[in-house]
Amino acid sequence: MKLLSSVLARHERALLEPISPAAAWHEQLFRTFRAVEQSRHVFASPFGPLRGSAGSAHLQRFVYFGPGATDAALRLSFLGGLDHRELRGSLALLRFIEGLALAPDLGQGLDLSFFPLVDALGLAEATPARDLAEENWATSTEPEIQVLEHDARLRGYHGFVRLETTTSDEVTVRLHAEAATENAAPPLELISSDEIEPLPVRWEVEADADPRRGPLAVADDLPVAPFELVLAIPALWPAARHTAAVSLFLKRFVRRHRGFIAYAQHL
Repeated sequence: MKLLSSVLARHERALLEPISPAAAWHEQLFRTFRAVEQSRHVFASPFGPLRGSAGSAHLQRFVYFGPGATDAALRLSFLGGLDHRELRGSLALLRFIEGLALAPDLGQGLDLSFFPLVDALGLAEATPARDLAEENWATSTEPEIQVLEHDARLRGYHGFVRLETTTSDEVTVRLHAEAATENAAPPLELISSDEIEPLPVRWEVEADADPRRGPLAVADDLPVAPFELVLAIPALWPAARHTAAVSLFLKRFVRRHRGFIAYAQHL
């Protein structure tokens, strides 16, 4: 009886203790893998192992092909967890992927790649702390960024969507894009305020974005000048609200942009 009481007490303490971000990541990653195994449209395609100074890790990647996807499909890359110390965006992206595997309802003609945790070596404690968000994709020596750079050149994305958090009490949507050119995506066509209701959103547009940082560093080598959209969710929001906001935004953004691209192709 004493042994049973001791086991039950430890179990109760475990239930009361908050789960660590790393443990939450691995638990949600397992659930996402289980959902993807049964999917005909979402596939797991990890890279690695990547080598750090103190160990190795895999860069998790998931790919969604909508029904009827062709070489002309809308191609987008979604990035989360550029800092392993902030995993709320990573967890929200994993849950979004899990939901997409269970209900692939985003529409036809889509080719979407998801990298929910870019700072994989950081989470594995295989490298010192880094600021991957500021890395130049064309010249970086960081293993994860080199993988992303190679993937971007190979797949020729139309745009990149990065998830992060903000100290603000409202969602911030920040667009990085080249100045308007024949091949650049029109900023105002990406998403509208009406489609994000009821989220409180602040919009920022940065034309002529610094080409020395992030995915825009490889823009000149891609067939279409891409954009980078940064979705920053308030850090103080609870996990459930954070996840719901990410899901709402990504679904409406993809559907709107897919519709715009389809319309433009038939002009």
